[in-house]
Amino acid sequence: MTPFFSIIIPCCNVAPYIDQCLRSILDQPFQDWECLAVVETSRDQTEQIVRDFAEKDRRIRVFTQPRSGSPSAPRNTGLDHALGKYVIFIDGDDFIQENSLARIAEKIEAHPGADLYPCAIVVSDSKNGKETVWDNYPDNTTLEMTGQKAIVSYLQHHPDPCPMAQLTVCRRSFLNEKGLRFVYGLKHEDNEFSPRALLLAERVVPLHEPFYCYRIVPNSITNSKQSPGYELKHIARVKRSLMAFHAEMSKKPGFDSRISKYWANLWLSKIFGRWFYPWVVDHTPRRMRIGTLRFMLANGTDDYLLLVQSAPFMKKLMSRVLLLAVRHPSSCAWFSELMFRMFFFLSEIKSGFKEKPGRSISSDASSIPACSTSTGQ
Repeated sequence: MTPFFSIIIPCCNVAPYIDQCLRSILDQPFQDWECLAVVETSRDQTEQIVRDFAEKDRRIRVFTQPRSGSPSAPRNTGLDHALGKYVIFIDGDDFIQENSLARIAEKIEAHPGADLYPCAIVVSDSKNGKETVWDNYPDNTTLEMTGQKAIVSYLQHHPDPCPMAQLTVCRRSFLNEKGLRFVYGLKHEDNEFSPRALLLAERVVPLHEPFYCYRIVPNSITNSKQSPGYELKHIARVKRSLMAFHAEMSKKPGFDSRISKYWANLWLSKIFGRWFYPWVVDHTPRRMRIGTLRFMLANGTDDYLLLVQSAPFMKKLMSRVLLLAVRHPSSCAWFSELMFRMFFFLSEIKSGFKEKPGRSISSDASSIPACSTSTGQ
């Protein structure tokens, strides 16, 4: 029989946490599931722990593969072998709440056949023990909507939404029909995957169900310290892919132009902050920043300029300033950096903050302020 849920778990060096993760699934009263644990080469006992669980419950299937550096490859492996109607992504250092599968299944059965069912997560900081609940959608969100309306809804509610794939239960056939997979080796894979999945969805039903417990672990792939060049290269890959996706989708009939406005405002804020925020300029070599910007624009500037068309006036202006630095680094980079210092100074005065805000669960912008994401900046 086809299981209701396929639960896909990337596992790599998570021996201290994977026991709780798997037990949180096994202890669910709702038992109509399969679990695909994809173990990448680990330095600890992760694989042995997972295999011990699999020996006791045949619904747990174990796959092994070389380490890839991100959850993308193991999630894709899980998707390629999944049999369930709906897919849930869980990371090996996280877990799900008691009776959450039954509550989600009940809500899905009440509104079957949607492509995506966004939920909520409980964020737990291992350093201070603080827990917060995050939901991208307001409580009064329309019960069912298109993916385009969902994007507008959550960007109106949260100018900087959390992009985690673990927030959403996905209809497996939808992912396969649309060819939706994660980019191999990409650190910020959720940032690239989530906007594409949401826009391509025809039916989205927010559940507002806080079923997922996300643990902020200092040494995890997302939160581990990496060199500035490593970070920028990955973010550049995300933005290059998303700008190409926007360029393709914005030309299709029925595309909601408000999405271009919201995405331009958000994505340009991220780009400006990651490459030109004063702290970044002071601590990251110019050659590295310009090089990764050129990588982001390696396919040309058409996709970038198309996005810029929908941005507020000041962001349009600063987008041209950015291109000056990329095209003429030896003569114009210093001028661009000076202009961005002034831009951030004015943005921070307008927004009422002087320090870095950031959310640790938003892997693309956890440490750099996105300047103002209001449409008026």
